[in-house]
Amino acid sequence: MADTYKLGDLVWAKMKGFSPWPGKIIPARDNVKKPSKKHCHFIYFFGSENYAWIESANMKPYFQYKGRLMNANKTSTFKEAVDCIEKYIGENNILVPDLKEDTNDTNHEEKSITPPKERKIKGTPKRRPNSDASNVGSSGSAKRLKTESIKLKDSSLTISPTSHNSKARVSALLNRPVHIERPETPPLDVGSVSQTLKDKKIEPSGLKFGFLGLGIIGSGIVKNLLNSGHSVMVWNRSSEKCGDFVNAGAKEMMTPSDVIAAADITFSCVSDPQVAKNMVFGNCGVLQEISADKGYVEMTGIDADTSQDIAEAISSRGGRYLEAQVQGSKVQAEEGTLVILAAGDRSLFDDCQSCFQAMGKNSFYLGEVGNASKMNLVLQVMAGVTLAGLAEGMALADRAGLQQKDVMEIMELTSLACPLMIEKGKAIIEGGFPTHLPLQHMQKDLRLGMLMGDTLELPLPLTAATNEVFKHAKRLGYGEHDVSSVYIRTRF
Repeated sequence: MADTYKLGDLVWAKMKGFSPWPGKIIPARDNVKKPSKKHCHFIYFFGSENYAWIESANMKPYFQYKGRLMNANKTSTFKEAVDCIEKYIGENNILVPDLKEDTNDTNHEEKSITPPKERKIKGTPKRRPNSDASNVGSSGSAKRLKTESIKLKDSSLTISPTSHNSKARVSALLNRPVHIERPETPPLDVGSVSQTLKDKKIEPSGLKFGFLGLGIIGSGIVKNLLNSGHSVMVWNRSSEKCGDFVNAGAKEMMTPSDVIAAADITFSCVSDPQVAKNMVFGNCGVLQEISADKGYVEMTGIDADTSQDIAEAISSRGGRYLEAQVQGSKVQAEEGTLVILAAGDRSLFDDCQSCFQAMGKNSFYLGEVGNASKMNLVLQVMAGVTLAGLAEGMALADRAGLQQKDVMEIMELTSLACPLMIEKGKAIIEGGFPTHLPLQHMQKDLRLGMLMGDTLELPLPLTAATNEVFKHAKRLGYGEHDVSSVYIRTRF
């Protein structure tokens, strides 16, 4: 079949393992070896500013397939590429043909579609003379080539290493996106009562409760404690988070020790074991006011040793201690459907029952201090390895040219289907990663799980490998994103 493309045409060009990408056919440099296959064109890719030899069979006219293909990829780099080509079209006054899309074509096989003849492109992006294009293979497998600076003639659009596109060029061979900004967490409507909480018909305890830490999980828990009629005093390191809870009936205290002094039972839910210990042993901390008539419940994700240290300190002052680890994330905390794993003082567990009913759908008493922390880490290790497997599978599907939405649709019909896989799979497809469970918290739990394995002399090779994947994603800047953003590391 005859090749209908020519120099200057704007196209959608598809490399193996990548989504169709907006580009332009340009002349190849003399020192660039052309592949042996027929009907190949040298393509300049907008946004990433790279080059590759692409067969005509893997190209589509830009305007004719714009409506269908411009929404096929949701990554920030792809959107940037579309913005670049649209800006180029506008600044060069390229005529947009009035064409109907061929909606019956579902693959990238070559068809006798003549690209619109009325488009005229005045400029051609060129490489600097000293750019090395010698690594374009003659085997027909296209490889993108990096360029340092590109200027489109007869256009005011100049792209230089200092422009906003420079980040996109750093990892061009893998089409690595620039850092995805973490979506802002919508404000919590403290006054809204979930149907789940209404159905529980909880009779609140007459005791006074304190709560230290109003993070993602803590905020949802306190919301349900207030809406179920409990008396709650709150403290948070950044006091501005307390405002909505005060308006809903909570009382804000100045220090953690003030909360302990005013409350009968105080819950703590902070970011990690070190912060949990600082809350207890630090200035104006828990130990200053703990006494025989006080109870302290540690809900922070910690290891058994840290929990034991806190328990001994509380007990030495006559207080009661309970560790109450939670399974669930933002949605479960706000709806009151967490799973609570408790260990320690049994009488304190009983006194907290109305609170646990407001927080979750089940609470388990697991015996002596440390058991709940161990159980939580076991479950977190399983969840972390599962999420890494999901992320790698979705990355593999994308690189293989499969539609991720098809992967999810089929997976939901198999024994792999579970709320975690479905929820995080959808987050990967959407690509925004709004925080329900911070990635850095999962990495912390994987690290603690490995330490527990070391103590028990149990090899955990899968956990160790998964921890490295999460550590790298955290280093890339995704620590405060949702745990599903581990996909960024596995994909790129």
